[in-house]
Amino acid sequence: MLIRLGYDIRFDVPCPTPIVALLNVHPSRVPDLREPDEVQIEPATDREVYTDSFGNTCLRVLAETGTIRFSNSTLIADSGEPDPREPGARQIPVEKLPTETLRFLLASRYCEVDLLSNIAHELFGQTAPGWERVEAICEWVNQKVTFGYAFARSTKTALDVYLERQGVCRDFQHLAVTFCRSLNIPARYATGYLGDIGVPAADSPMDFSAWFEAYLDGRWWTFDARHNRARIGRVLMATGRDAADVAITTSFGATTLTKFEVVSDEIKEESPHGVSTETAVSA
Repeated sequence: MLIRLGYDIRFDVPCPTPIVALLNVHPSRVPDLREPDEVQIEPATDREVYTDSFGNTCLRVLAETGTIRFSNSTLIADSGEPDPREPGARQIPVEKLPTETLRFLLASRYCEVDLLSNIAHELFGQTAPGWERVEAICEWVNQKVTFGYAFARSTKTALDVYLERQGVCRDFQHLAVTFCRSLNIPARYATGYLGDIGVPAADSPMDFSAWFEAYLDGRWWTFDARHNRARIGRVLMATGRDAADVAITTSFGATTLTKFEVVSDEIKEESPHGVSTETAVSA
């Protein structure tokens, strides 16, 4: 399967402002690219590309006064298979976890492990450790939290989501991540593309999506408390402790978002006559 990825993001900038952007696909997906994945910046400006402490590709620029535009269009190959599942995956005791996973057991900006630990044990302490427990967490969050763009709030934490029972996709993942960490399961927040491939098209405009990964049986596995089902065509961009680590853009000064469009469409490789096409078959 081939998927056309892209975005068009614009900001009004009242004065020179540093911006850090995480707009490239994750290094783990670079071998799947069929076209360059290079962020286009208008007007052209100096840039620095670096890798952060989580292994994500980051872009650093100084936006001058006026309008700055970030855009891209690239093509990636995908297996076309749903997110892998392993219902028998075991939970690893903390003392045997790889050192690099330990930070994903700790509280972070949006994930108050200390405040939700007792609640997590009350809700899920009787479930079997491992895959079954993470699935139980996803099911509970999916059923108990109501999705709606009107519920978005940049300061909303996992505890807020638990108390309010409302949120957007990132809020679902923050609560699930916090429950996992409270039960000694390393969990990290993930962001990327998730088009409506293999599912009915959504009424809302395409956006970047959030999910999370849990460390079980020696590897990271994809889970999604918002959709609570295996999906096709998920393309990872970045992982971190929570949304603060993987913001699509972070502006160190005042900016106003004026345009935000995202594309993640499955395309046909060939027409019936063998002519290469790029006709979207899913929006």
